[in-house]
Amino acid sequence: MNAEIIAVGSELLLGQIANTNAKFISSQLSELGVNVFYHTVVGDNRARLVEAIQIAEQRADLIIFSGGLGPTKDDLTKETIAQHLQRELVMDEVALHAIEQFFNKQKRVMTDNNRKQALVIQGCDVLTNHHGMAPGMLLKQGKQHYMLLPGPPRELEPMFQFEAKPKLAALLHDGGVIASHVLRFYGIGEAELEVHVQSILDTQTNPTVAPLAADGEVTLRITAKADNEHQAYLLIEEKKREILDIVGDYHYGDNDDSLASKLVEMLLQNKLTIAAAESLTAGLFQSELAEVSGVSSVLEGGVITYSEQAKIKQLGISPQLIERYSVVSSECAAEMALKVRQKFGTDIGIGLTGVAGPGSHYGQPAGTVWIGLAIGDQPPATHRLQLSGARNTNRLRAVKFTCSYLMRELNKLGYTK
Repeated sequence: MNAEIIAVGSELLLGQIANTNAKFISSQLSELGVNVFYHTVVGDNRARLVEAIQIAEQRADLIIFSGGLGPTKDDLTKETIAQHLQRELVMDEVALHAIEQFFNKQKRVMTDNNRKQALVIQGCDVLTNHHGMAPGMLLKQGKQHYMLLPGPPRELEPMFQFEAKPKLAALLHDGGVIASHVLRFYGIGEAELEVHVQSILDTQTNPTVAPLAADGEVTLRITAKADNEHQAYLLIEEKKREILDIVGDYHYGDNDDSLASKLVEMLLQNKLTIAAAESLTAGLFQSELAEVSGVSSVLEGGVITYSEQAKIKQLGISPQLIERYSVVSSECAAEMALKVRQKFGTDIGIGLTGVAGPGSHYGQPAGTVWIGLAIGDQPPATHRLQLSGARNTNRLRAVKFTCSYLMRELNKLGYTK
């Protein structure tokens, strides 16, 4: 099955919001083995939407629409599609009741135009909206399937995941299942990873393996088709072992794991506490850890020492050390890590210093980063990075490298993952 995604909304064309729905839907369709060859964005204009539909019908079996299901006059997606398919709009009483209940609970007056949200295309399979008002729809006419989804991501994503996706899977595989598993890697580029697993990519059938790079990380998505979920995951596990035999040294987690979540998991498991002194990252390392539930048991605190004087006053770093080596140096990163560990009485201290960019600083080019790791009574270890991204990309990558290097150092010292 080949699909096209049509996002409806002039705000997308004006750049007021990003088309994150298309990204989400594409990733979900890839798990089902559905090819997405085109993303289309069209404004709130009936004639142009009809033109987009006609073009999509020439090249896609499944056409998915996002947006334009609301109560206002510029919400014209379902009206336009119904007219194009020569079908009537009918009232879905279940959706209407849910909308009325929403306004009753909010003690707000429901205006007549809100009834419009409960209209659906005659003969469609209604997709319940558990996080909003307008229901989605799935219908077939001729060779095409048409799916209509609401625009807000908080409504669209759960509707697709729990309402639409199972229906599509049933259509595609006659009761079979498709399962997927994501392997996450760090410290290796997409091209290098692909070279290492090229033989697997060249001979793949079922499961399939697809590489993807994002935010300095690389993932491999393994997708298997089988008669039942257990068989699918057996196929995935076999392929996973084959991949990790080749590039397992760079593998840090699976599925929804992040470097920060895996680091916190490791710290919790080994009952290790941590503190950080941050310069170029300005608290971003601690912020990333703080997104993980349970981090309060391991993260004692930290300091942002952006200036030389802050490093001297807050951490007690010697002015002579800074004068001799500068703040962008291995020596300064190591001292920051050591001093913050002593200041907070933790098992681990982190020191992050460098030049985020765009210009150079202290004679060091943009993207120069020094990471200091002070673990227990071990002499502080340091790692140098030379990054080449934009300012905030460099800051985020510095944080991710810190998580990766720390987990590797702890592993070398015998701590369990």
